[in-house]
Amino acid sequence: MNAPAIGLVAGLLLALAAITGGFTGFLLALVLGTLGAVLGAQLAGTLDLRALFGRRRG
Repeated sequence: MNAPAIGLVAGLLLALAAITGGFTGFLLALVLGTLGAVLGAQLAGTLDLRALFGRRRG
């Protein structure tokens, strides 16, 4: 799937969450979707969380 198709599916799922769960359901779907995207990017190797947050050495 290309990026616009994934964005379309994500938008439709968020709209469904907003319809069925109200504003709280929408926010929960948004937070969990963002978390899933970040974890997926980490596992795929396109995002390096260590470089993003940095490691502190004492």
